[in-house]
Amino acid sequence: MKRESINAKNAPAPRGGYSQAVKIEDFKTLVFVSGQIPVSDDDKVPESFEDQARLVWRNVDAQLKAAGMTKADLVKVTTFLSDRHHATANREIRSEYLGAVAPAMSVVITSIFDGKWLLEVEAVAAQ
Repeated sequence: MKRESINAKNAPAPRGGYSQAVKIEDFKTLVFVSGQIPVSDDDKVPESFEDQARLVWRNVDAQLKAAGMTKADLVKVTTFLSDRHHATANREIRSEYLGAVAPAMSVVITSIFDGKWLLEVEAVAAQ
């Protein structure tokens, strides 16, 4: 698969850890990961945003592994935050998880299905 990060010079530069666009060619598999929520496999929801965010990324990772993929295969990530005040912590924890991986990305501030959930993350991966 050929993968190219695109950041057009005549548009705003990305503001940390993502690409403005990701072009993929010659891929064999696409995986669409539904919104992963901050709920553990024993149905517990952590209280702090930081703990919820780390759990969400563990859940994304679990889905990718079940599909035979890793975070290196991510091409698009959408994060839904319940409050814009979580933006900095979200960026820091996302960067912890993604490292040098720079998928296309969107962050949306919105109400989330369950009031206890402070974020939800959906993703697209390709190989």
